[in-house]
Amino acid sequence: MGPVGTAAVRDPGGSALPRGFWAAVRVWLEKPQVANRRLSGAALQAEGTAEVHFGANQGGLHHGVMNPYLYIFSDVYSGTVTFLPLEENSEGKYQIKKCNIYQIQLKHIKDEEWSVSIVAPFPEDWFSDGIVYPKLTWLGNELLSKLAKWSVQQKPSEFKSTLSLISLAKYTKVYQDLKEKYKEMVKVWPEVTDPEKFVYEDVAIATYLLVLWEEERKEKGLTKKQSFVDLGCGNGLLVHILNNEGHSGRGIDVRRRKIWDMYGPETHLEEATIIPGDSHLFPDTDWLIGNHSDELTPWIPVIAARSSYSCCYFVLPCCFFDFHGKYRRRQSKKTQYREYLDFVAQVGFVCGFHVEEDCLRIPSTKRVSFIGKSRSYPAAEHALIDKQITQFINSRRTSAVAALDRRVGFNHEDHCGGLCKEAGSEPLEDDTETAGTVWMPGFQPREKVEQVRNCVSLPRDFVDEVVLNVANLLLNAAPQKSCSDKQGGNMNTWNQGESLSLREVAEHLDKEILKKLKSEYGGLQTLLKNNYQVFEVLNGRVHIRDWRKEKPPSKTKPEVKRRLSAEAFKTRLCWFFIHHPDGCSLPSEACPYAHGTEELRQSLEIKKKKHIQ
Repeated sequence: MGPVGTAAVRDPGGSALPRGFWAAVRVWLEKPQVANRRLSGAALQAEGTAEVHFGANQGGLHHGVMNPYLYIFSDVYSGTVTFLPLEENSEGKYQIKKCNIYQIQLKHIKDEEWSVSIVAPFPEDWFSDGIVYPKLTWLGNELLSKLAKWSVQQKPSEFKSTLSLISLAKYTKVYQDLKEKYKEMVKVWPEVTDPEKFVYEDVAIATYLLVLWEEERKEKGLTKKQSFVDLGCGNGLLVHILNNEGHSGRGIDVRRRKIWDMYGPETHLEEATIIPGDSHLFPDTDWLIGNHSDELTPWIPVIAARSSYSCCYFVLPCCFFDFHGKYRRRQSKKTQYREYLDFVAQVGFVCGFHVEEDCLRIPSTKRVSFIGKSRSYPAAEHALIDKQITQFINSRRTSAVAALDRRVGFNHEDHCGGLCKEAGSEPLEDDTETAGTVWMPGFQPREKVEQVRNCVSLPRDFVDEVVLNVANLLLNAAPQKSCSDKQGGNMNTWNQGESLSLREVAEHLDKEILKKLKSEYGGLQTLLKNNYQVFEVLNGRVHIRDWRKEKPPSKTKPEVKRRLSAEAFKTRLCWFFIHHPDGCSLPSEACPYAHGTEELRQSLEIKKKKHIQ
């Protein structure tokens, strides 16, 4: 066997290995997509134990796993896993692809020292297709490093396995078909959001639903494709795909998007505000969808439960919302995400659903979804479950108001615009009466016009004033420091100023300025970070940026470098050249900003060349 790569592994205390090695290998066998993103997953076809011998020096208890691509032997005694690639011949029989055999090995060196290796018997004949058969360099670098890390850092996952509720083979086929069908959307995406992320994410979610619904039709003996309503549909692409694939349904969102006009009349999208109540029920709909539905997320199981006994739901939580507003943490032992997921699952259980959890394969950190496609109670008990739902919603609202009351000197109206006061001012006995129309008085949907408050809309004069005040504060906070600036052999002194905490900076600013900044999401910190040229904000402290310390740009192809050097010109004036008492720390030719207005214009020669072209 020829060595592909070896990684040293240390096991302090001897508590992880060899058990951790086998757990790491198991990840590669069952969830290869964790290491190789080009794979959708793995399907184990058969599993068992057998007595297998490979000659005089090898033998023992082996663990065999058979699937369409690999036959795998795990030798527990010798710490090896052998991968035998299989290919189907013209007669429909599988034969071993000898050139692509490889093995993962664990060896105990001494004490706490171990090694994990990958070896291949015929490395010179290795064939790579980049997917099922990766390159040997990838195995020896990427996979090996992950296996070594996982071997000693195995932790029980708090989430379900990816795509655990549907057929992986079906998902893979449908996803590839849809990806090819809708890839052109990336080129014409008119929104400001990242087309690569949003297009392929919605393709993946659509794939999951299509496979889930196909399997549901088989289970229930249905012939007609399921209908749906996507609540908070956003860009509407998910609705567009599902409509195109034969499912009748519509999407509803409080705000129309530019891309809606591109879909055509076959895609049904509505601009409307949804207030949880009897006026927004969907009795003729098979499935409700909540794809990153924000404030509607916890309401979707409720709306499904009250729409009809047969209505199902799919929800993919993202931002953390309770029934009454932002979700407030109640436990510290769980991550905030896991705690919120447990809350959303609890809502489904209270609403009488058998709630199933699954993890999607999407380019997002929020990938866990919940599915409610069957009920835990007979239809005759609907009234009892409905009362249970009302009590649960009221309990969440009451506890939220009580938590706010515990804050000394807290003003409800200042915090949430009167929402909490309105929601808690009426006695709970009256809630069952008002629930006939709106289930929670004071519910706040998203605003129709999206508020952009990240300091970019502030007047330029105001921003310039704050930047100058903060810079002068840092420059005058401490005696001038001497810094070596070796430019042209001369030693110059350039004042870097002092670093101050954001709190210290805020204390020196005018109250009216702070009041204006507080109305912007991010406030002072966001404004300073936006002014990247002047400031560096690290770990809550503000520094004057020294451009001499900035890392050079990443490697660029030679032809790109030549084009940049020939045509690049400066679009903004250098703040330091104008305002810093010592000027800019860099010479004009090295500074990315203009030292004077004359540098803002392209040369006449470049303009002339462009005109000729």
